[in-house]
Amino acid sequence: MTLKPLSDRVVIKMIEAEETTASGIILTGSAKEKPQVAEVLAVGPGGIVDGKEVEMQVKVGDKVITSKYSGTEVKIDGEDLIVVRQNDILAVVE
Repeated sequence: MTLKPLSDRVVIKMIEAEETTASGIILTGSAKEKPQVAEVLAVGPGGIVDGKEVEMQVKVGDKVITSKYSGTEVKIDGEDLIVVRQNDILAVVE
């Protein structure tokens, strides 16, 4: 099954956080922060949102930084995905 986002929505998959620090310390599950870097898997068409024209600025394959607690979490074919609005994406990582 695939997700096809509507309007200004974007489907992302969070990139796993490092489990070891730069100095070699292994982090436990409770010590890890929720990752904020994600990969874009699907992008909606844009269009008119709240009376304003929205042009999509991200594309499939981009690495992005999102707001910490944004979006709706869904599980598709055993994968944890998040559907966010484009304005919840803070930056594109290059």
